[in-house]
Amino acid sequence: MAHLETFIGALVVAYLVPGPDLVLVLETASVRGRAQGLATAAGLAMARGAHVVMAAAGLAALLKTSPWVFELVRWIGVLYLVWLGIKIGRSASWSLEDSAAALGSPPRAYRSAAWRGLLTNFTNPKSLLFCSVLLPQFIDIGNGSVASQFLLLGIILVGLGVLFDLLYIVGGRALGLWMQHRPWAQRLQRGLFATLLIGFALRLAMSRPL
Repeated sequence: MAHLETFIGALVVAYLVPGPDLVLVLETASVRGRAQGLATAAGLAMARGAHVVMAAAGLAALLKTSPWVFELVRWIGVLYLVWLGIKIGRSASWSLEDSAAALGSPPRAYRSAAWRGLLTNFTNPKSLLFCSVLLPQFIDIGNGSVASQFLLLGIILVGLGVLFDLLYIVGGRALGLWMQHRPWAQRLQRGLFATLLIGFALRLAMSRPL
């Protein structure tokens, strides 16, 4: 495995850069609690794992050679982020009772949180292209099975993503507890997160294949 520490460093930088995944985890943990935050993180992990598999299978090249596929996935992602931003922006204020109720959310709520995480990452073609560009740079053809190396890199990518998501869940939950009796802070948070998600949608709308 070539320069594994460099690979990990690149991932750390990527996971620290604000993006839709980070905003979604913070919003979910702060408003809906740790459990739904974990469900969202699980959805993100599944999407990242799928992108690793697709990159290893060479499917990312389809986005580069077939512009219409890239455009289709991109606009699905754009519309989903806009919808998510509007939904967050229009959501009602919540209270201590609402937060307590979230702890007893039905399985449907957890499935919904997981789907939000999965769709937010999976419908972003840049995430797949990121995997397809980054991972091959750290594959050493002369050092064993390429598939095994892809598997190891994929496990590191997904595992490190989960670790950062857990940190963001802790931070988001602390933020949520602080805001419970501050309606003005809740309004500010909703507006900020909604604006960020719609901003990410606009950035994705203007993006092009690498």
